[in-house]
Amino acid sequence: MDLFFRKFGDGPPLIILHGLYGSSDNWVSIGRKLSANYEVYLVDQRNHGKSPHSPQHNYHLLKEDLLEFMDKQSIDKAIILGHSMGGKTAMFFAVDYPERVNNLIVVDISPISYKNTKSTQLLSHSTIIKAMYNVDFKHVKNREDIDQILSSSIPSKRVRQFLLKNVSRTKDNQFKWRLNLESISNELENIMDGLTIENFKNGNGITGFPVLFIKGEKSDYIESPDRKAIKTVFPFAEIEIIPNAGHWLHAEQPKLFLKIIQNFLAD
Repeated sequence: MDLFFRKFGDGPPLIILHGLYGSSDNWVSIGRKLSANYEVYLVDQRNHGKSPHSPQHNYHLLKEDLLEFMDKQSIDKAIILGHSMGGKTAMFFAVDYPERVNNLIVVDISPISYKNTKSTQLLSHSTIIKAMYNVDFKHVKNREDIDQILSSSIPSKRVRQFLLKNVSRTKDNQFKWRLNLESISNELENIMDGLTIENFKNGNGITGFPVLFIKGEKSDYIESPDRKAIKTVFPFAEIEIIPNAGHWLHAEQPKLFLKIIQNFLAD
């Protein structure tokens, strides 16, 4: 799949993978700052941003998309940074292609599966997707109308503003979702999937490169039990917590987020 990407700077390659409902556009500010020392690639994953749409969306395909991207750009090894869904892509990729990874940075997601029907993460995404489906673009005149419709199900203004970045205009000047909402809805269970933690027990963890997990203090994506899973898969992983931040910690605490990454990569 020919993924859309943005590129900044020179130096060792650093690839950033956005999360669900995100795009490379969300990471331009962070990417530009990191480009002072790295050749930064901001990639739109399939069904997001300006990359092609596909009815299939799972981590086997996402990691293969990343491999194809690196091959096309002649990137032998890279620092891989992934947020949320992008962090899962990065982990699946690192497990299968460790020789292509210099450093792994996973932002506010753990290796476990969130597919359980009672998980807060799955329920939250189900609510978001339903709210996005409830927007009838034939009856909206502006983004404020869309925000108003979303607000009935999504009280967080920050989350709504994030989702509204996916709104674009058609050739006939109508609004539409840029991302492939149908595919994401149909494949949500696969998006909530995780690594099989048991496969990494008894000394089978991944140890070939430095690994950093960054958690938002107020986020529920990396809880205390998840730390055991992280250490099983990546025995020498470091775990940092950013205070007063939720799941979108890079937008909530960008300076501290950058400082943590820069310190980790400088070691």
